[in-house]
Amino acid sequence: MKIQKNISLKKYNTFGINAKAKFFCEIKSTHELQKTLQLNDYPDRLILSGGSNMLLAKDIEALVLYINIKGKEIIAEDDDHVHLKVMAGEVWHDMVLWCLEHNYGGLENMSLIPGNTGTAPIQNIGAYGVELKEVFECCEVMNIEDQSTRSFTTEDCNFGYRDSYFKNEGKGKYIITSVTFKLTKRNHKLNTSYGAINAELERKGIKNPTIKDVSEAVVTIRQSKLPDPAELGNSGSFFKNPVLSKSEFDQFISRHPDAKYFMVSDDEYKIPAGWLIEQCGFKGKRYGDAGVHKNQALVLVNYGSATGAEIIGLAEKIMEKVHETYGIRISPEVNIIK
Repeated sequence: MKIQKNISLKKYNTFGINAKAKFFCEIKSTHELQKTLQLNDYPDRLILSGGSNMLLAKDIEALVLYINIKGKEIIAEDDDHVHLKVMAGEVWHDMVLWCLEHNYGGLENMSLIPGNTGTAPIQNIGAYGVELKEVFECCEVMNIEDQSTRSFTTEDCNFGYRDSYFKNEGKGKYIITSVTFKLTKRNHKLNTSYGAINAELERKGIKNPTIKDVSEAVVTIRQSKLPDPAELGNSGSFFKNPVLSKSEFDQFISRHPDAKYFMVSDDEYKIPAGWLIEQCGFKGKRYGDAGVHKNQALVLVNYGSATGAEIIGLAEKIMEKVHETYGIRISPEVNIIK
């Protein structure tokens, strides 16, 4: 456990923002985490894991705790299911690939989502019709204030669309140290109806897909649309897809009959934020080193030396134009650190 000073966070956030941490400590075990939280010299802290769902708008005048706790453990299993405990610092996609190699199903639609496992419940990450909450069993957390530990169930987490207890009432109170998933070992329930998965499987001539086939289709689709953060700084989808009530949707679709949408329930409809942004003319636009990706308007990118403030300025411009044009308010999916 070593406290470092004036460390660049550029390689610790997928946007590649060159913000600095006044103090920095890499955490490799729950014991180290406990001891570091007990230090009285650093009352202000920022918790950092994969750095994939955040935008740093300034230098951090605090102690940055980089959670890099590794490990996977099967804690229970039967003929149908495996209960897999994964430590917070495990890279999400690497963990998904490991599960696929062992024929554990449930995570395949969420392949190639950037970030680490410990931050997944905070966002209730999801992709192509599947959300984390569907395979989530519990997560272990440490209380920042008194270093006590407890387990949060699905009900405790209060999951919503890209939302959870940890983004609301629990924000800044806990650090997730591990996540336990309930995955299938056989009779996998495949979800291929969302987005272009079926089309990609058909293109490959696959009629009876396995979970690995679904994963590979998702990876192909994501790579065709989304830039690699190692090559072009980004945080994946920057905005949430807005969800409209039935009455709001009826008014919207009557004015814009060609709009894309997905039916969430009898009373809710999801409008792709990327479609709204593209229709407003932002797709592929660049403003200095901040821009909108050429293949996916939902993704804001850093072409090299954009500041967090410049990315925020672009996001605000987009949100204002979408509201002015369509009467719909879109909001950031990423956690903005101001």
